[in-house]
Amino acid sequence: MSAAPRVDWEAAADLVVIGGGVAGLTAARTASLRGLRVLILSKGGPTDTATQYAQGGIAVVAPHEDSVESHVRDTVEAGAGLCDEAAVRSIVEGGQAAVAALTDLGAVFDLARDGQISRTREGGHSTRRIIHAGGDATGAEVQRALNAAGLPVLFGAAALEVVTGRTGVQGVIAVSENGFGVVHAPAVLLATGGLGQLYALSTNPPGATADGIALALWAGATVADLEFVQFHPTVLYTPGGLGRRPLISEAVRGEGATLVDSEGNSVTAGVHPRGDLAPRDVVSRAIAARMRALGADHVYLDARAIESFPQRFPTITASCLAAGIDPHTELIPVAPAAHYQCGGVVTDTHGRTAVPGLYAAGEVARTGLHGANRLASNSLLEGLVVGERAGVAAAERLGEEAHVTDVSFHTIPRAARALVQQSMTLHASVVRDAAGLAEAAVRLRDAMSHSAASRLRAELTTAKQRLTGAPIELSALNSSGAMNTGAAQRITAFEDAALTLTAQVLLLSAAARTESRGSHTRSDHPTPDDHQRRSRAVRLGPEGHPVPAPDGLDLTTWTQDAIPSAS
Repeated sequence: MSAAPRVDWEAAADLVVIGGGVAGLTAARTASLRGLRVLILSKGGPTDTATQYAQGGIAVVAPHEDSVESHVRDTVEAGAGLCDEAAVRSIVEGGQAAVAALTDLGAVFDLARDGQISRTREGGHSTRRIIHAGGDATGAEVQRALNAAGLPVLFGAAALEVVTGRTGVQGVIAVSENGFGVVHAPAVLLATGGLGQLYALSTNPPGATADGIALALWAGATVADLEFVQFHPTVLYTPGGLGRRPLISEAVRGEGATLVDSEGNSVTAGVHPRGDLAPRDVVSRAIAARMRALGADHVYLDARAIESFPQRFPTITASCLAAGIDPHTELIPVAPAAHYQCGGVVTDTHGRTAVPGLYAAGEVARTGLHGANRLASNSLLEGLVVGERAGVAAAERLGEEAHVTDVSFHTIPRAARALVQQSMTLHASVVRDAAGLAEAAVRLRDAMSHSAASRLRAELTTAKQRLTGAPIELSALNSSGAMNTGAAQRITAFEDAALTLTAQVLLLSAAARTESRGSHTRSDHPTPDDHQRRSRAVRLGPEGHPVPAPDGLDLTTWTQDAIPSAS
């Protein structure tokens, strides 16, 4: 074991927000307006978030020819039987107020010729209710407006552990360019985004390494529905391309583009009544099936009939031109890629988890809105609505004593990231089966047993002796976002451990769900099973391994004894 470094900095806050996207920043702003001292920890820079890349828009009930009931119905239908309808209704009803608050903050949405907010239609929606900004740069505009609020953010900082005690959350252990640090806080919000980096191809930014899932599990919370990973049907395909791939928004199909194969035949004809605008899981499966049938690695999107394509979709146009494709005159090669986790940390519609003082919002959370498959553009909606509510809920913890006094020894086993991505891409992608899921699980287990365990928290074993109890002012922390080598290495090791644990949970859940439902497709169990029409929750057992949690959706069952021991 290496010598334990000193704790280089301490701080105190009423709320620590982990993540700098729509949910985290909305919660932070809401809490700040209520007088809470807030500190945001962001691994990357101001725009290194999934929010920044969101193209399609925000699904919010339109003032005409639409209703809350219609939006709820579309969401529940897409969710394939696993949505919590009360949660769906609650979040949908909060949409218009949340968008109004964002507009008051300075967000500018595209207008139609009549001067009203322009709306488009995307897959799974029965009407045009999607509002957008900059054509296909809605997320960038949302991120810009929230960044402009001037909230206190420590960039280049990662939370390594949420520390809990008898009364719940006590704070976080973090690492940044300032070194190792401790933030004493009675409330922590996980807003870390998704798990896209589990796969070789993803629409997610590099920081989408399932941090929040791992942090929640290590703190004693439960997760559910992780087997439901949405693969976006249409990301830009380039031969040999890996990592984050440019998204070709469903709004392109909403404006009339069609999916065709190399022979010019429709990919979705006869598959679903809504054709190319079917829910994403349907379209992804149709594309995967056609690719298998033709021995191809992509299909095509024909957008040549869309007038003013460069003006309506400037971001997509730029991505296509960078790949040598003119979407106005050429077919766009596309393929499915990991896009969104429909499950996550179990919460209510105010972001509360089973752990007192631990909240989650945005993609990392499982509120019951998405069920087995997210309806297009409901993600920014959820981030805005639940983010604001979580910021309010965090005030419940004011007055709770919160002080990190003990940093215990842990080992965190992990597999090499390349092996995790290869195993998950081969065996837990759009279509799965028992043999493949089992093989992936064995490969992970073997890799962990033959690799050295990560000692991220072990390095802090004696750090408890150095906690001064005199927190510095938040403004005194350096936040240039520059990452020194030591901090970067520790964050990478932490991310690999988080990905490894999350992969284990996903494989466990996918193997247990012996049916096909929503975005989870089993070739060996190709139909839904009504007896499995329920969410599956997982927590860490006493030895630190993922185990089923039959009562995992109950948010009243936490005790400090629920915190798993080191594995």
